[in-house]
Amino acid sequence: MNTKQLTAAVILFAAAGAAMADAPYPPASNFVSIKSHADVIAELQQARAQGLISARNEYPIQPQVKQHLSREQVASQSAPTGTRNLYTGA
Repeated sequence: MNTKQLTAAVILFAAAGAAMADAPYPPASNFVSIKSHADVIAELQQARAQGLISARNEYPIQPQVKQHLSREQVASQSAPTGTRNLYTGA
């Protein structure tokens, strides 16, 4: 009985694989560019000059905001005194 079930499973998997092999993925497209390579390079250089894109496609560096509060003041404002939990070091 197990041999029959195993044989049936192998045949089903083979049939499913053959059915998937017939479908082209991804489908072929008839894409035609309207810009030349030189146009794309010129746009890229212009965007870099304006600061829209960094030279190595890195994330822009955000300036840090200067805080006027000390560490102790921030800690005292964030957690009321007397409460202890995982985030306050309990």
